[in-house]
Amino acid sequence: MNSIEALAVLSSMLRKPPLSNIQEQVFHLTWQGLTYTEISANIGYEESYIRDVGAKLWQRLSQIIGEKVNKNNINTVVEHYIINRKEDISAPFPLSHSSTTMLNQTRTSARLEFPGSPLPLNSEFYINRPPVEELAYAEIGIPGSIIRIKAPSKMGKSSLLQRIIAQAKAQGFHIVNLDFQQADESVFVNLDKFLRWFCANVARQLQIPPNLDDYWDEDIGSKVSCTFYFQGYLLEQIDTPILLTLNEVNRLLEYDTIARDFLPLLRSWHEEAQLDEGFEQLRFVVVHSTEIYTSLNINQSPFNVGLPLVLSELTLEQVQELARRYELDGMDESQVADLMAMVGGHPYLIQLAFYHLRYTDLTLAQLLEEAPTLAGVYSHHLRRQFATLEKNPELVAVLQQVVMATDSVRLDAIAAYKLESMGLIKLQGNQATIRCKLYRLYLREQLSLESPTDPRIGQLEQENQQLKYLSRIDDLTKLANRRDFDDHLAQEWQRLAEEEVPLALILADIDFFKLFNDAFGHLTGDFCLEQIAQAIRECVKHSGALVARFGGEEFAIIMPHINGEQAVQLAEQIRERVKALNISHDPYRMCGYSSIITLSLGVASMIPHPDDDPLKLVQAADEALFESKRQGRDRVTIR
Repeated sequence: MNSIEALAVLSSMLRKPPLSNIQEQVFHLTWQGLTYTEISANIGYEESYIRDVGAKLWQRLSQIIGEKVNKNNINTVVEHYIINRKEDISAPFPLSHSSTTMLNQTRTSARLEFPGSPLPLNSEFYINRPPVEELAYAEIGIPGSIIRIKAPSKMGKSSLLQRIIAQAKAQGFHIVNLDFQQADESVFVNLDKFLRWFCANVARQLQIPPNLDDYWDEDIGSKVSCTFYFQGYLLEQIDTPILLTLNEVNRLLEYDTIARDFLPLLRSWHEEAQLDEGFEQLRFVVVHSTEIYTSLNINQSPFNVGLPLVLSELTLEQVQELARRYELDGMDESQVADLMAMVGGHPYLIQLAFYHLRYTDLTLAQLLEEAPTLAGVYSHHLRRQFATLEKNPELVAVLQQVVMATDSVRLDAIAAYKLESMGLIKLQGNQATIRCKLYRLYLREQLSLESPTDPRIGQLEQENQQLKYLSRIDDLTKLANRRDFDDHLAQEWQRLAEEEVPLALILADIDFFKLFNDAFGHLTGDFCLEQIAQAIRECVKHSGALVARFGGEEFAIIMPHINGEQAVQLAEQIRERVKALNISHDPYRMCGYSSIITLSLGVASMIPHPDDDPLKLVQAADEALFESKRQGRDRVTIR
């Protein structure tokens, strides 16, 4: 029996008022074994409120059943009651239409999980996202391997982690699962206390007496003591591999001093395992939300080694398959597309919709109409997201720019990281767009209602944001300035070094611009620069590139995930677009060269390496640009 079947029977016996939406959710999640703390985190209400809802719900159910009901015995008491009364279920208390539908459907279908919790291993609602699962299963067979699962909240990280753990168990691995969200605040007081907590937890899960004091020596330091403890004690007693999973690593990153010592320690163990030096029995799975921005040197952290697994949204075909598994046979491709137009391919948002479409009388049209409102099925999720946002007021003004914009918006790296971690935005480099239409509609309404208590504070925040924006923008062309170019190049170099994917750079120079300026004057010269800046911006607007004014008449385009061939094609488009502007030059000064403004362009593309300087890319593009000029200008050269 599952929670839907149980609640369908119990609801039919309730006198008015019926159970509220929040009471039903507490019932379902409690039935699945979640604690009040976990339920609070799932549906976005304070834990104290959830406890109060639960207490009143158990009291009401106790009156119906005639036996005391609480969160610890709900499954046993309710199942026993229904089994004993099964002959009466169809007569004395007729079920409502929706309850009858739910009861009949759940009797003939697989066990339904209320969306929001990790999907059980036997769940038919888990959708594989090839090649993610296959890569993970192969990687855990490698001594000292590190798997990094990266995705925003509710994208399926925990469900994937469960399947990796099951695969490891099938191969006879010991499993140690640490969730940093479960650690007390006192654990993070200092590195020594944290590492002792870490070691003690690993030992207890391996069912080995901790005996920390036998290996801990303050004279050699906590990190060396921790290493000796693993090598000389724990691993000596284990003759099969250990899968060590570290969940919610983002919590650890809130404590910079600890993160700067602990994460490089993991990396050193990983590297020692490659040399067969005692750590070959360890395998790591590190789970975190999106990119990691800390003061760590990328060469010291584990976030540019091992196998990175990025959980993407579901495709149209995968959503259609999920609809089939929910037995939504009447839902055609166009209806699936309508739902995805509202929520994208976000697994949790899709499943929540299918859950309600399958087990209530709600139609897709009603669901979509109410989706961004507090009356819709996403109300708890949306309220939870907004409550988290309100705890970070510095992000409100930043997100407002994204919500109100019709195109992508360039954000500060830290703000972009935080908003992506919450799952509110998508990033291409530092260019941000809102994750889905649902968030745009809801947040546009909520943010328009937000007004600071003191209007002077709101004005000051806006002025600060404006000043920060202006400090990175070229006054004339409204492109990024040289300072912003340098910062962005360094950030992209570090990010793509981790992913081991190419980064391309185009440097473009206006041919004979000084002659043009001398002939027509600085005002005309400025207008020429503005036109060319706009032309370049139009060519790259969908590529996630950053366009900057590199020097007087030079422009630079930074393009992540672009190889040399693709960059040359884009550079040729830019060259042709500028020629099409047909900006006339002074024919008497051109001495046989083109009588319209042209560009010379240099292209370079390489896979960044953390040990290299990003100026290496700039130098290569500059050499290519020089070669274009040397060969007669108005051309593209690649190095």
